[in-house]
Amino acid sequence: MILENRVVFITGAKGGLGTHVTNAFLAAGATVAGVSRSIQQSDFDHSRFTAIPAEISSRQAAETLAAEATTRFGRIDAVVHLVGGFAGGTTVAESDDATLDQMFDLNFRSLFHLARAVLPGMRSRRAGALLAIGSRAAVEPSSGFGLYSASKAALVSLMQTIAKENAVYGITANVVLPGTMDTPANRRALPDADTSKWIQPSQVAALLVHLASCQATQLSGAVIPVYGGEV
Repeated sequence: MILENRVVFITGAKGGLGTHVTNAFLAAGATVAGVSRSIQQSDFDHSRFTAIPAEISSRQAAETLAAEATTRFGRIDAVVHLVGGFAGGTTVAESDDATLDQMFDLNFRSLFHLARAVLPGMRSRRAGALLAIGSRAAVEPSSGFGLYSASKAALVSLMQTIAKENAVYGITANVVLPGTMDTPANRRALPDADTSKWIQPSQVAALLVHLASCQATQLSGAVIPVYGGEV
């Protein structure tokens, strides 16, 4: 198992993508600390899984979570940041401050808080991997998606900066940009869509496992498109 004896901290560990990712990391041998607002220990019946019901809404919250995981497991080898959200349908001129704050809180600031909390420990060990889920919209914005696209673009820029700043410490940072994923929520939101072109969450999960492994220590600063049949 390629992640045996590695401690992985997964945010958004429960849900359409999160469940696939958490199961993939457990199957690869990782010890997983899974964070989500509603997560429970019973969600993943596995001896190497620990549920941490929480939000990453502030610097203090992120530092508390990172400290709790480090105390319990001794270290954090990899962070997989799946937290995010979408709001759209209006032009930039018609957008309001509440939506701006919502998109940047969910898609950018949560990552910023978490990275700032875990990087000191990774630097001291001179090893670690940070992974984040972006969106195709980060590099291909569309009308009506301005604030969402901007928040995801900010996430990409932050992760590329983290990669540059921490290469000397042996830390990698990479972003995966999926197209529309085949999740229950997307099927409900887009009932008439051609789902045959959508991305299978299991493939995104498998890619994240590889990026967190010792097989990808020379891959950093990458922004990896996963567009499926919608290339």
